[in-house]
Amino acid sequence: MTPESETYKDNYAILKEVAETLRTQKEPDIDALIPMVDRALAAYKICKDRLQAVKTAFGERLPEN
Repeated sequence: MTPESETYKDNYAILKEVAETLRTQKEPDIDALIPMVDRALAAYKICKDRLQAVKTAFGERLPEN
């Protein structure tokens, strides 16, 4: 699945949206579950990669002590 956006903010919003949908739905929509999970996993990967990139960037700029 191709991500809709590469930004952390947009993908974090997707994670929140999917979590809220799963938490609040009264009747589970089994047909929508797999696409929702795929979308959330793609968003999670982008968020995780962005966090790692920022951590690395800060590590290069800030002294260890």
